[in-house]
Amino acid sequence: MRLGIGARITAVFGLGALLLSIVMGGVSYFTTRHYLLAGRETSAQQTAFTNAVYVRSALEGGDTAYVTLLTQIDFGSGAHSILYHQGNPQPYVSSLSVNPSAIPARLRREVLGGTVATQTYRTGSHGTPVIVVGVPIPSVKVAYFEVFDLSDLDHTLRVLGLALFGAGVVTTLLGIALGRFASARSLRPLADVSRAAGAIAGGELDTRLDADAADPDLEPLTNSFNAMVDQLQERIEREARFNSDVSHELRSPLTTLAASLEVLEADRDKLTPRSRRALQLLSDDLRRFQRMVGDLLEMSRADAGSVDVFLEEVSVAELVQRSVVAGAAHMDGQVLEPPPVWVDPVVQAWRVGADKRRFERVMVNLMENAANYGGGVTAISVHPGPCAPGEEAASATVEVTVDDAGPGIDPLERSKVFERFYRGSASGRRGAGTGTGLGLALVAEHLHVMRGDVRVESSPAGGARLVLSLPVASRGEGDDEGDEEGDEDRDPRGIARGGARGVARTGDVADVTDDDAGVTT
Repeated sequence: MRLGIGARITAVFGLGALLLSIVMGGVSYFTTRHYLLAGRETSAQQTAFTNAVYVRSALEGGDTAYVTLLTQIDFGSGAHSILYHQGNPQPYVSSLSVNPSAIPARLRREVLGGTVATQTYRTGSHGTPVIVVGVPIPSVKVAYFEVFDLSDLDHTLRVLGLALFGAGVVTTLLGIALGRFASARSLRPLADVSRAAGAIAGGELDTRLDADAADPDLEPLTNSFNAMVDQLQERIEREARFNSDVSHELRSPLTTLAASLEVLEADRDKLTPRSRRALQLLSDDLRRFQRMVGDLLEMSRADAGSVDVFLEEVSVAELVQRSVVAGAAHMDGQVLEPPPVWVDPVVQAWRVGADKRRFERVMVNLMENAANYGGGVTAISVHPGPCAPGEEAASATVEVTVDDAGPGIDPLERSKVFERFYRGSASGRRGAGTGTGLGLALVAEHLHVMRGDVRVESSPAGGARLVLSLPVASRGEGDDEGDEEGDEDRDPRGIARGGARGVARTGDVADVTDDDAGVTT
């Protein structure tokens, strides 16, 4: 797993603090140990030399009570003395707690050979540290050894080691904390850039980085980012204006062509079969061209951000049923039998925030798409979203599925069918090909402004299933009086033109006016 920049910065600070703690702790410990041990050895040697002079004086004076002499020397000092006499193979000791055999043989040989020697080692079952100083006294034919206990020094060094280890741990943790703080501070400008880029990707093209508050070292990045967004916004707005202008310019000649076509169709019976066939082809392509121009106008308004969205809290069951009935009655100018709609009893009283006219356009686009490419709609159902049970109404969703009788949509194409002008690799063989390639793109746009989503799945019957997802506004057993009031203000399709619960929004899809309320696919 690759670490992020913040984690790598934190790791570098932590490792740096750890290495610094190890180096400084090691240097401090061994330097202190060397000086303490050297000082204790010097003190031990001085004491041993002084006691050796006293032993020599006592023995030269004729004192032969060796054990008593050694006991007097060690009294109150905490050291232990050992005396080797050349005429006696058994050494004399000042205390039974000291074992002459524990003295290293090499040290004994050196001292008995006439050389002053000092050695530090551990003795006994507990590994007690000691210093042994051996002083030969040739004038009285003896060798004097004095053993000094270093337990106190060993304890001091242990405490020092633990203290340095604890300081190393604290230093490492502080280094990690400092690294975390430094990484957060260093990456804060990048976080601002990321948030700004996310806002721009969401359509907020006016988002810019604050050049005055930017870090001096990142000022070139800030200026470059803002300049890039300026160019991007200008290009998008220019393309949107171009599409809108072209679409508007095309509407006038299309209107003229449509009027002329009506005149020709009025005299259809007077034409030859070949001319009637040509007139039919011209009529089909002109209608398709008109739908495409309407769709392009809608898309251009969406890109330009000139949108008014009217959201109402409505019963999802009633919304879907009315939209299906109205869509079937006006699809391609034909009156068709509406497909069956199944509503899960769980969602019967659920309400969603939706623009009813836009939702009708969504349903009609899906029904026309199924008619053109999937053999027609076989079933429509309304049911809770996959995470709805047990959740609060604010986070629950309701799903509307539309199944067709076609061969389905290839999984590789499911993420592309909502792109503009994408008609699929099988569009040439799945129907008459009368679509414009914008119907599903408009469905995605309309669902987006209603805070919903759309996806493609496989139908259990083998065809394609398009799933609409909308957030639930409430689950209460409402009386739907909001849907019943204002019946006199409904258009022929049964969709209310307004309501007290409407919410205006701007900036996501084209506004729906009476002039271009026709359904497009």
